[in-house]
Formats: sequence, structure tokens, C-alpha cells
Amino acid sequence: MDIKIRRLEQSDLPHADLVRRLAFGTFLGVPEPEKFGEDTDHIKARWLADPNAAFAAEIDGKLVGTNLATRWGTFGFFGPLTVHPDFWDRGVAKSLLNPTIRLFDEWKIRHAALFTFAHSPKHLGLYQKFGFWPRFLTPLMSKTAKSNGVEGWTKFSEVPNVEKEHILESCRSVTGSVYEGLDVEREITSVQKQQLGDTVLLWDGKSMVGFAVCHCGAGTEAGTDVCYVKFAAIRKNRGAGSNFERLLDACDALAAERGISSVLAGVNTACHDAYRRMLARGYRTEFQGVLMLNPNEPAFDYPENYVLCDLR
Repeated sequence: MDIKIRRLEQSDLPHADLVRRLAFGTFLGVPEPEKFGEDTDHIKARWLADPNAAFAAEIDGKLVGTNLATRWGTFGFFGPLTVHPDFWDRGVAKSLLNPTIRLFDEWKIRHAALFTFAHSPKHLGLYQKFGFWPRFLTPLMSKTAKSNGVEGWTKFSEVPNVEKEHILESCRSVTGSVYEGLDVEREITSVQKQQLGDTVLLWDGKSMVGFAVCHCGAGTEAGTDVCYVKFAAIRKNRGAGSNFERLLDACDALAAERGISSVLAGVNTACHDAYRRMLARGYRTEFQGVLMLNPNEPAFDYPENYVLCDLR
């Protein structure tokens, strides 16, 4: 069987999304797998952010799988890696991983990562062949959004254009405090340009102490009536724990402002206090996977860090 790997093209996106839904829906035993996650989109927005980091697998001219890589400064991850169920166990996933790993090498990232099914030896075994090793669980947690009187937060969408670079530099300062070189500017600007949601900016006086990149509603990575915190971080300092709770309140407020009833966020359990505080505030696990890292050592997931991301 001849597997051809090429760049994913814009014309491929509808079929690539169908393959994603079929792959995950079939693996999870959904009765109508083609309808799995049909109100979400995990491919188009990532492709638009960096078309050169998206790969497609073809067999006999038919697209049968895709993988998308993401660079956050010195940190990189990939996904969703999906293969049409008719072509499972034929080396398609391995063929998609080879150029992905080469791209990580070109980017000279310090850590590469992925999120996968914790209960699947098949998935763990595949990624271990490429130097990724399972570490802590990452639960996807949700709660009902509640309007509140939290103060000290603003939105990136309201920042004047002349001030945006300064705000992005402040965000880099926040992420750099938890992991050297971590930079999620791509996520912040993609959310604004593609109108996927907004980025919550948290302040202590005139100093930014944290932020949260949020997707909102159908057609994004959130889904219908959901505010999904794709990434959030709090500056590492003495008041980080209380600032983290303020940031959670601000995400609630953003959801309520948009008429959205649910907030969804992933947190690695290695960030123990962040996980504990979310439980105490009523977040409950909907699904959990495992973070795999190459090299096999912590990146920004430490007990004293307050970071939200699940890398799906």
C-alpha cells in the first residue's frame, strides 16, 4: 500500500473534518460516528493559523488521515492526528508522524507533547516509538457559567491596535514565568482574526498577572453553548493561587456576557493546586486523557504552576 504524505490544502478541510469525526466517533463507540463533535472544529482554525504545519495522508488519491502541528515558542505539540477507520493499523499514523517530528526538529523546540487516550495501549505504544512518554492525566472539566462581579479583567478584542503588541509582550512575560520561551501569541491572534471567541486579560493594577484564550460557541473548538479555555496561565508570584481563581471568575463572566451556559477547561493534574481549586469551585471531569512528552520530563506542569491546556 502506497501512502503519500503531503501538505493539507484548504480544499481538503471539509473531508479532513469528516475523517476526524469518524475516527474519534468510531473509537469511542458513538452510534453515529460521523456526527461526533459535529458542532466543533479542531482542524480549520489550526490550518488557518499555520497551513505549513498541517499534513495529509493519501492512498490511491483519497485523503485518509491528517495531523496538525502547533508551535508555542519553545514548546510544540501535535493533534488531532486522525485516520479514517477503514485504514487503521496500516501505518498511516506512523507516516504522518515522521514529517511532524522533523518539523519539531526544524523549529528547535525544547519540549514536544500530545494528548491521547489514557486507556489505550495502542495509542501509547505508537507514540512511545517516537520518544513520547505518558506522564500525568489531563481531565477536561466543566461547570455551569455564572455571572459574577469580578473586576480587574479586560478583553483583547477591546485593545486598540496601537497597544496590541505591548499586550502580547505582557502575555509572553506571563508564559515565560512558567516556562522559558513559551509564547501563545498565535492562539491569541487567531481567536481575534477568526472571531472564535476572545482572550481574557487579568490585571493587578496596571500589571498583567494572567490571561485566558477562550473559544466560544459552535464552529470553534468549544462547541454549542460552551466557552472553552484553550490556554490560560497565571504569572508565577506569591499571589498566583488567588489570581488563578480570579481568572476562572473572569472566564465565567465572559461566558455569561456571551449568553453561554457552560465553561470547559483542561488542566494537567501535575498542576496540583490548580486542579484542586477547580474541583473546589464545582468543576467536574467530563473526560480525561494523558499528556505525553518528549523528552520525558516536566515542561510547564509543576505543582506550583497555574496553567490550563489539554493539547487536544
